[in-house]
Amino acid sequence: MTVKDALLSEPPIKNSDVPTAPTTSSTTTTTTSTTSAFTQPNSTPCHPKHRLRLRPTMPPAIALLLLSLLFSPSFSFPFDTAYHIDCGSSTTTTDKFNTTWLSDRYFTAGSNGLVSEPLRFESFHEKTLRYFPISSGKKNCYIFPELPPGRYYLRTFTVYDNYDGKSHSPSFDLSVEGTLVFSWRSPWEEDISRYGAYSDLIFFTSDGDADVCFYSIATDPPVIGSLELIQIDPASYDPVLTGNESSILVNYGRLTCGSDQWGPGFSNDTDVFGRAWQSDVKFRSANSIGIKSVTAVRNVINTGTSPNYFPAKLYDSAVTLTGKGNLEYELPVDAKLDYLIWLHFAEIDVSVNQKGKRVFDVFINDENITRIDIFKEVGGFAAYSYHHVAKNLSSTPLIIKLVPVVGSPLLCGLENYAIVPADVMTVPEQAAAMQALKESLRVPERMGWNGDPCAPTNWDAWEGVTCHPNKDESALVIFQIDLGSQGLKGYISDKIDLLTNLVSLNLSSNSLGGTLPAGLGQNSLKKLDLSNNQITGSIPDSLTSSNLQLVLLNDNKLEGQVPEELYSVGVHGGAIDLSGNKGLCGVPSLPDCPMFWKNGGLSDGGKIAVGVSCGVVLLFVGVMVYICIRRRRNDYDFGLPQELMSLAAKRNKYQRQKSLMALEMESQHAKGFIPSYN
Repeated sequence: MTVKDALLSEPPIKNSDVPTAPTTSSTTTTTTSTTSAFTQPNSTPCHPKHRLRLRPTMPPAIALLLLSLLFSPSFSFPFDTAYHIDCGSSTTTTDKFNTTWLSDRYFTAGSNGLVSEPLRFESFHEKTLRYFPISSGKKNCYIFPELPPGRYYLRTFTVYDNYDGKSHSPSFDLSVEGTLVFSWRSPWEEDISRYGAYSDLIFFTSDGDADVCFYSIATDPPVIGSLELIQIDPASYDPVLTGNESSILVNYGRLTCGSDQWGPGFSNDTDVFGRAWQSDVKFRSANSIGIKSVTAVRNVINTGTSPNYFPAKLYDSAVTLTGKGNLEYELPVDAKLDYLIWLHFAEIDVSVNQKGKRVFDVFINDENITRIDIFKEVGGFAAYSYHHVAKNLSSTPLIIKLVPVVGSPLLCGLENYAIVPADVMTVPEQAAAMQALKESLRVPERMGWNGDPCAPTNWDAWEGVTCHPNKDESALVIFQIDLGSQGLKGYISDKIDLLTNLVSLNLSSNSLGGTLPAGLGQNSLKKLDLSNNQITGSIPDSLTSSNLQLVLLNDNKLEGQVPEELYSVGVHGGAIDLSGNKGLCGVPSLPDCPMFWKNGGLSDGGKIAVGVSCGVVLLFVGVMVYICIRRRRNDYDFGLPQELMSLAAKRNKYQRQKSLMALEMESQHAKGFIPSYN
């Protein structure tokens, strides 16, 4: 998998595909034919040459026809998500084709660079670049945020031009949504290294963002000049036939026949997808003799229609043969891949005015695929396309041959896409958990924790991370994390409980603080090493439900009672070390825990004792309140116990005096003496 010859290149700007991808093993061939059902005129903007046709001497019928073509409603493109990123630039600019290039953004790391000879490049966005030194990590990404789910067209511009003065073009890989698509290997071809190369592809995304990631080979810093991302019709390029979300279409050649290169970045001609079309000249086979160009004398209908929105300019020109022979093309490809070939036709020769006057067969690698009669399919001056999937090519190059049956073959354009199977990615929940860990652990930039933790499978996973396929091999899961002695200073996120396949976790010899998450201790976890940190709090009960065989929590600031089930790891043949935690207690080799104290707080028994004590106090208070209320009802003054006793003594003395007085009165009454108290 190496950088191809400039597949779409025209000095001074090189437009090249450098695709690379895993191989497939299918051997069948599938064909499909499409006939446009649209009859509305194309939506190409009015050009001055069209207005010149409306002369006073023109027959009224023709004038009315042209007016209807010029002023009929145009097709609208219903997708408005588009980014044009000028990598390495600090300013937003507008080029001569009225495209707005945003200042550099959405990158994870890297530095700005400038090509060594800026005057060689016409467009400002081709003069600046971003490079990713090894100090930024092996893997770095651009992450486009908040994207609507759907299909997207991505175009990259890659240039070296000795920006670093080292005269060494770098080796690196590029992936999209976790799938390896381009490989650059040093040394690059001189023209590509000096002028740069454009590459493009089509992919699906459904997770709300798009990751475009770069992976350094050896210590070479990846480079990128610009990135363009445009949302396109999800039904474009027959997604059912090509695998829908399970594949990426990598451009191996997009040719316009009988015309110079055109499209966004190269001319003012419009292509709403952002596709650039290269002249077919350098891909014509030497076996093709007597090729001539044909130009349309009037507008071609059925262009610019959904879902592919092929531009009208594509059908304004074509090539055919002046004599007998075949029209043949040779396209460079990689073997053992499937390819989507899309052929474009329009009968723009006024002499062909009925079916059967131009008929030819299409051969792909010597296999007769179909027979084409353009006029029979759509009539004259109407766009027509045919596409076919060539399965598991066993040889290179790809040879497309149009063999005449009646008349000479005619072709307006062709496209060739490698159907790259999408690589498996990390389970979304576990990918989110790893992102949370990246933030909470403050993983340093040099470790390159960017993009998908495990994908592409061609690359190593994040540094310190080991991944395995899940049971049905439909996704990847986190198997091991080894980040010992990495200078981490954060804490362990509670999202770690989402790593349900984690077998080993080593975060030892860092400066981690915080507490142990309550969810730590998945059933899969067998090895846990958090030694030599500054973790506080108690040991969560969740650790007792795991299948741990190694537990190293020594030299932290843990406290509270150690769960007996956890300590039993050492009894059943495992290893456990809890030393260096002054607050831990309750198991052999550690101090006894205070009564009613456990895990840095009250135990269940302690909580019961406190509850009972509180109940007694409340009961006593209730009794005292009751006594107070009773006494108030009898007009007794409330006082302290000693005051109540004094008052009782006085009352008793009064009662005795009253009794003695009553006895004395009774005695005197018996003697007939009634005392006078006057």
